[in-house]
Order: sequence, then C-alpha cells, then structure tokens
Amino acid sequence: MRRPTNSAWRRATMIAVTAVCLAYAPIAMTELWPYARPGAPAFGEWVMGRVVNPRYVTDALAGRVAPYRHSLVPMIVHSVLGGALMLLGPAQLLTAARRRTRLHRALGVVFAVTVYVSMAGAGIYLARTAPEDAFSGPAFWIVLATLLVGTVMSVTFGILAAIGGLPDLHQRWMLLCYAFLLTAPLLRLEWGSLPRLLPGLTMEQINQVAIMHLGSVVVFGALIASRARDRRTTVEGVSGSWAPLPVLAVAQLAGAAALLWIARSYLDFGATGRRLLWAYLLPYVVSYAVMAVNARRAGRQGRDWAREEWRLHLTALCLAPVLSIGAAPVFQHALGLDRLTALSAGVAIGCGMLAFAATTVVNLRVLSARTPTAGASGRLPAGSVSEDTRAVAAVGAVRRGTPR
Repeated sequence: MRRPTNSAWRRATMIAVTAVCLAYAPIAMTELWPYARPGAPAFGEWVMGRVVNPRYVTDALAGRVAPYRHSLVPMIVHSVLGGALMLLGPAQLLTAARRRTRLHRALGVVFAVTVYVSMAGAGIYLARTAPEDAFSGPAFWIVLATLLVGTVMSVTFGILAAIGGLPDLHQRWMLLCYAFLLTAPLLRLEWGSLPRLLPGLTMEQINQVAIMHLGSVVVFGALIASRARDRRTTVEGVSGSWAPLPVLAVAQLAGAAALLWIARSYLDFGATGRRLLWAYLLPYVVSYAVMAVNARRAGRQGRDWAREEWRLHLTALCLAPVLSIGAAPVFQHALGLDRLTALSAGVAIGCGMLAFAATTVVNLRVLSARTPTAGASGRLPAGSVSEDTRAVAAVGAVRRGTPR
C-alpha cells in the first residue's frame, strides 16, 4: 500500500478542518437564540439532544441562563460572529494556498474586524460576570479570558507582520489565532463524545475535563500547520540556536519536576483528580513526543530552521507546567479559589500561553536576522520565504520573492 505524501496529509487535514468549521457555523450562530426567545430553533441543542440525551441538554441550558442574563446581546453578537469566523477561516486558508492575493487581503480585513467585534462581545460578558458566577465555574472563566486575550493579540500581531512584509510570520500568527478560535467547535465535539466515555458527567464537569487539554491541542495543531507550510531549510541570517541543548535540558528537568508536582497534587482529589490529570497528561505527552522527534529528525537532515522552531516550541512546552504551578497559588489567593479549581485553572492555561510565547520568540528570531536591505525596504530577501507562504499577507502590499 502506497504511503500518503505530505501534500495528501495537508489536503486531508484541510478538508477535515473545513468540514468541522462548516458544520459548526450554523450551530454557533443559533446557539443563544433560545436564551432570548424560548423555543427558538437551535441546531446545536437539537443535535446534542440526539447524540447524548435531551436531559443532558436541558440541564446544561438551565445552568447557562443566569450567567448570560445580563450580557445576552453581547453574547449573541459574539456567537453569531463566531459562526462567521468559522466560514472565513477556511476561505482565508484556501485563498492563501491558491495565491489569490487580493481576495485574501480583502477577506483578511473582514476577518480581523470580525475577530475584534466578536471578542468585544465576549469581553463584555466576562467583565460583567464574576468568575465564581460563570458557567462551569472560575477555572472556565479564566480559560475564556486567556483565550480572548490570545486571540486578539494573535490577530493584531498577524496584521502587523503583514504590514511589515513578513508573510511567513503573518501566517504563524493567523494560524495561532484561528487555533484559539477552534476551541469552540472542538469543545462542542467533546460535549457529544465525552459523555459516552465518561457517563454520568454533567456538561459543567465535561467542560472541566475539556479545558485540561483543549489549549494544548489547538496550539499544537497550529505549530504542525506552520511547519507543514514552511519548507525552508534555513533562514538568511539565522545561525546557531536560541534553544541549545543545555537550555533544552534544563527546561526538560524543570518541566518534569513540575509535572510530578501537578500529578501528586491531582492525586489528592481522588477520582476527580485522576480524571483531570489524565485529560491533561495524554495530549501533553503526545505533543512532547512529536516535537522531540521532529526536532531530532530535522537536525539529522540538515534542516536547521525547522530544528530551531521545533526546539523553541519544545522548550516552551517543557516550561508550561512550571508556569502552571506558579499560576495556581496566584489564582487561589487573588480570586479566593479552592485548591483544585486554582490548580485546574493554572494547568489549563499553561500550554496555550507558552505556545504564544514560543511564537513570539520565533518572530524575534526572524526579525533579528533581517538584513539591513530588508529592514529598510520592508521586503524580504529573494528566496527567503517558501513558495506556499508568499501570498499569505492579509493586509499591506507584500512583494513576492524568487521561488526557492
């Protein structure tokens, strides 16, 4: 049997992501209608009632009424525009892949404005809702706030990269932005699948399990997509490594110690703690293994830039548990949370925040290597950007380089 090529995997992934986005768009747009007008059609509620059971949906609906009551209009704006973003995202990926530069730029402007307005609606809800009053509790509120900030900053940095004539960096930021947005449909998939794996849990408990790994899953997906589209073996001006083996070794030791502390802490909470621990560890281990293997493989093949990016993200992943155990006591004392909730909030945001930091370091790595000519003109040297990334700029005039 013939082994699938990289292009075949990319095509299959693109089709899968597009299918998820197209399916979720009408669900997002109608999700909050019943809160404004009881009995109004909601596709997600209808689907979930048949996939799981009507009681599961009814209980979840009742639990969300109070938190949304004072921010219903902003949340409807957020939800409807969130559905629109599910349609704009695949369109942007397609126009970039087919080098429809003008259309890509025009849709990019629409995408960015939609992100800002949608996130403003979510921000109003979070500002009006105390963490302890939020649906699924304070940890879920903290995760939502972190996602909001990450999404807004990612699209902003993506715009700045496009204006600055840096399509490869623009691409990385926009993939990360869309990865943060994809937490919404992936959470709905978990609403439908986890009750079969973990019967008897409420939607609130399902959310507590889901936030343990959704952040790490989506940012890992963004990294895979970025690396798949960047075929450069080197970047002009980049030499050496900002994550040499001693630094990576220290990060791994620190991460292992932090993971041990997290595991011992969760085991103090019986079955609930074990469930949350496994929900966090399994995706983490898979992400670590893939990054480590790819970094080593890239080094053996002489692909220095690929090795550097994998190493930077691997270092960040190792340090994510360290951030988590540092954030947990801050949440516990600043917000008055119990130990389990504070620990879960810290763990839930660690991978996402460190992936954002790693993307920032990758940007600084590239910017520090720009030649004076490129820095003065705003253009990249010929051949410095892979063929697939030349048309990804959403805003600004980006001049193409010579194909490698």
